[in-house]
Amino acid sequence: MTTYTDEQLHKALSHYFGYDTFRHTQLPIIKNVLSGNDTLAIMPTGGGKSICYQLPAMLLPGIAIVVSPLIALMKDQVDALIANGIRAAFLNSSQSQEEQQRVMREAQSGELKLLYIAPERIPANSSVFFDFLRRIGPALFAIDEAHCISSWGHDFRPEYLKLAVLKEQFPSVPVIALTASADKVTQQDIADKLALRTPKLFLSSFNRPNIHYYILPKKNALGHIIDYIKQHKSDSGIIYALSRASTEEIATTLKLQGVNAAAYHAGMDSAERSRVQEAFQRDEYNVVVATIAFGMGIDKSNVRFVIHYDVSKNIEGYYQETGRAGRDGLKSDAILFYSPGDIMKLRKFAQIDDNPQQSAISLRKLQLMQDYCENDGCRRQYLMQYFGEQFPAYCGSCDYCQSSLEEKDATEDAQKLLSAIARTGERYGANYIIDFLRGSAAEKIQTAHRDLKTWGVGKNLKKEEWQWMMQQLLNGGYIKRSTDEYAGLNLTDKAWKILRGEARLKLVMKKPVREQPVLQEPDYDIRLFEALKELRAAMATSENVPAYAIVADNAIVELATYLPVNFEELKHISGFGDYKVSRYGAAFISAIGRYMAEYKVPSKMHFKKPKPVKKERTEKPAPGSSMDMSLQLFNEGASIEEIAEQRRLSVGTIEGHLAAFIASGDLSITKVLPFDKLRAILEMVETTGQYTAAKPIKDLLGDDYTYGEIRMVLEHYKRTKR
Repeated sequence: MTTYTDEQLHKALSHYFGYDTFRHTQLPIIKNVLSGNDTLAIMPTGGGKSICYQLPAMLLPGIAIVVSPLIALMKDQVDALIANGIRAAFLNSSQSQEEQQRVMREAQSGELKLLYIAPERIPANSSVFFDFLRRIGPALFAIDEAHCISSWGHDFRPEYLKLAVLKEQFPSVPVIALTASADKVTQQDIADKLALRTPKLFLSSFNRPNIHYYILPKKNALGHIIDYIKQHKSDSGIIYALSRASTEEIATTLKLQGVNAAAYHAGMDSAERSRVQEAFQRDEYNVVVATIAFGMGIDKSNVRFVIHYDVSKNIEGYYQETGRAGRDGLKSDAILFYSPGDIMKLRKFAQIDDNPQQSAISLRKLQLMQDYCENDGCRRQYLMQYFGEQFPAYCGSCDYCQSSLEEKDATEDAQKLLSAIARTGERYGANYIIDFLRGSAAEKIQTAHRDLKTWGVGKNLKKEEWQWMMQQLLNGGYIKRSTDEYAGLNLTDKAWKILRGEARLKLVMKKPVREQPVLQEPDYDIRLFEALKELRAAMATSENVPAYAIVADNAIVELATYLPVNFEELKHISGFGDYKVSRYGAAFISAIGRYMAEYKVPSKMHFKKPKPVKKERTEKPAPGSSMDMSLQLFNEGASIEEIAEQRRLSVGTIEGHLAAFIASGDLSITKVLPFDKLRAILEMVETTGQYTAAKPIKDLLGDDYTYGEIRMVLEHYKRTKR
């Protein structure tokens, strides 16, 4: 196996796909695959799973075999690869015998780098098929939507169970299994049933920050949907409904309202389903109203909203369906109309004759879906915790957080509450402590307690506000209830840190007034944006591919924002690899040039951040510089806080100085941070795959860790992995 440096892999990513950086855990996954190891990759929908096998396919000798469950999905992937100048093809039942023979000849002659096949084409015992595979020399097997192999998953497909034969027949060929949604039980089931050999698990964050989640009561749902779509006339969207009749009814109603919509369900013949799907891909339909049969078959990057007219059967399905929105990273909405009556209907569907185990699994997952809809808390937090990922109780972009909550520093009020517990002897329950804080004159408040300084210091908050804070402190492990009959409140070590002023505390608090967030839209020229979309549509029609296969919406947004004027500048736009620059660049640059001349607007490429260039070595700070002075004081034994005070600089600035010396190798991280902190941050870096930005790691680790500490560890990590 050839070993590739990070720099070489970044160059390959830019050359073949036009992206500046790897996302999530793409880079370590690709390196693991290129090393010949089996891999299990759990990445969010729209997180870039396909790059994890497509890029290795371009670098490995031979051909990559990709097992994909849906014909439409194969076609989308192959269209996108061909648009990037990559030779790919598929084999499935939609092709004639002649077409299939042609593809097989191309594969055997070495013309293809990727071949997509349906799981049905892999029989458990077929010497003819395996002889064909041996002739074409598979370098890699990629199993997409791998959760389909598990009866514990939400979309079990029996034909996937045969796929273990690939490892049996080709034991030395690496296998990568990919899915967007699998809990721990399903992950193990996938590895076992595919016969993977000591696979390495890569678990990316399930968070899709650009998707805003809303759950609304199912009252006049169709009227709300019509209003919403009229406010988003130029956007693409999917509406999911449970029954075929509902899809037809909703689509007909939307068309009568002037919406360019179509229905899609399993009752339609395959030719009509294909026609609707391809028309939607090419923006000929704005909205498709579909049953879940439309789920995995969509790889359209510019879907701006996903609406569930009926509730989903489980969280995994809901997560994947909502994940069809915003694959280009732009702000998108996921709206679910909820009625308990839908749950009652789904309970009947969950019962599977002669299979009590599968029935129990389906019913349990349905109950968790109901809990999500009825949960009195942050929607995003519930989703993340369902998949085993910790997340704050406030996201700011779901209906719950936007309507009634805000995150704020609650250290001072928390100190009052914790002090009240401590000063009254850690013997009393929540109601007593809150009444004590609010200065209650009730007889139950002991006379001795009324003489304490903390009696009555909490009159600034209402009783229900103190109750809300108390519950969060209990949930956060700052206080706990005693196990005796009185259930008195006790302080934990975390609470004493707050009391001693060693840590700050942020809590989610109810807003005094209902507010709506102001959504920041990209600052791009809308007229140029629309003109470039029309140009892209013409190109797509000419080449008979979906518009996003030319370039995605986020690339059009960047073009309309920065206005590149030559090929070199175009390479700095997301999605424009070398092939797309040479194939489509002239047309886009010409259109931008005409627009600039007509409207007398200048290029704004000087505002565009350049693509990151990986340095082979880190420059040392100049001798005698301010940074050098900080290092000298640190080496003389001064703490970071003492250096900051002496130099009249912030602690964060001093941490930044030391981070530079850690990056250059002149300072060891172990001299700055205790081992437990270093280990905790490194584990979070590995878990999240976040190697550059401190904020995502800080959000997960909490207030016990500073941004400066995290940045120092990131510099250490980058240096040791270089």
